[in-house]
Amino acid sequence: MPDPQPWFILVVAFAANYLWRGLGVAISGHISPTGGLFKWVSCVAYALLAGLIARIIVLPVGLLAATPLIDRLGAVAVAMGLFFLFRRNLVLGTVAGVATIVALTLIRAS
Repeated sequence: MPDPQPWFILVVAFAANYLWRGLGVAISGHISPTGGLFKWVSCVAYALLAGLIARIIVLPVGLLAATPLIDRLGAVAVAMGLFFLFRRNLVLGTVAGVATIVALTLIRAS
């Protein structure tokens, strides 16, 4: 007979995930998008994202750690420049940043 423990862990993880999702749906109608709580949550989310991006640029791990800091900063500069130049086009900024870091890495490798 197969071990029931993996199924138990899967069911518990499923229940925990959907419990929080369900609570979010239940209370979402009672939170004002212009209220203080919503603004605070938005600020915290943006701060966490900014911190994560800064950490990835300054102290990367894995393959990105092998690239020089100047290449990472250059890719960010190109990405942000095109993002703002083309009216905050997120896709274009992201693709430009990735293409820049790939191009700089290939240039350094040759």
